[in-house]
Amino acid sequence: MLVGGCTSEPKPVYQDQPVPQSIVTEYDSSLEPSAAVLPLVPEAATTLTVTDFDHLRLVLGFASLTSRSSVADRDSFWRQVPRTAALSQGVLRPFEQRLRSEFGFSQDDVAWEATYAGEASGWVLAFQDKVPMQSVERAVAAGVGPLKDAIVDPDRKIVTSAELPTTDQSWGAVDGLLALVGRQAVSTYVERACLPFDTVFGAGMEAQLAKAPAAALRAIDELDSFAVALGGELATVQLGPGRSDAFDRVRLADVMPRTDPEFGLVMTRGVADPSTGRLGYTLADPVAAARLTRERTLPFAVCRGGF
Repeated sequence: MLVGGCTSEPKPVYQDQPVPQSIVTEYDSSLEPSAAVLPLVPEAATTLTVTDFDHLRLVLGFASLTSRSSVADRDSFWRQVPRTAALSQGVLRPFEQRLRSEFGFSQDDVAWEATYAGEASGWVLAFQDKVPMQSVERAVAAGVGPLKDAIVDPDRKIVTSAELPTTDQSWGAVDGLLALVGRQAVSTYVERACLPFDTVFGAGMEAQLAKAPAAALRAIDELDSFAVALGGELATVQLGPGRSDAFDRVRLADVMPRTDPEFGLVMTRGVADPSTGRLGYTLADPVAAARLTRERTLPFAVCRGGF
């Protein structure tokens, strides 16, 4: 005789979905540089520029390049850097001959670097794993270039221009910023504000707008921060999730006064995803894209206006 078991249907078991991390409280070198640097940036800063030299070396075909590489390889790499979307040419680059000859390292041993500005300004250098940090400490003690008075963290392989902020006084504790960064890129620019119309299109131009572009400027929503990740061929913009104005912001470059260089010829084929607040562009001219970013001539990030 067969003994019947329980006939009730078992309750389904659902896998827990992780809650997306909204802040980063400690430096984590495993993160992409634009995310890893957040807890090292003082809250008072308003802009952040990150250049990932390790990724740039990979893009240009010099993945294993260090200060110990041949002169030919090092020179070839640096000849190509100005033709990319790199937002920095390396803060140690002007001093690398002395750094290499006297201390055994150079800009070629920097994994990534970041600079920040605003009410607080400074920089962060992250060195590759094999760099002897005692050599960096000696260069700091000797006051070579920007390393004068810098602070070395030998365990984490980072050097900073100033004392690190406390966790709750850093960008890492600012809700929403982590969602804007963390993409693999040659360079990343982050600003905790929208861009004034005069900055993007020139002084006095807003008053000269025709009815249609003025209406387009009124139609966009407020923007309190944004990030631009520049790669080898693509640019990705993050405005934050839930941007009902994503398509409108992509189209602003088409209806507003021309920028110099012209945005639509530099960053082309714009697409938008309102749910994520992500905009995407093809980099037709990486060098000009870096210039537009450095000069904050970015139509998609303009402040709402027309009031």
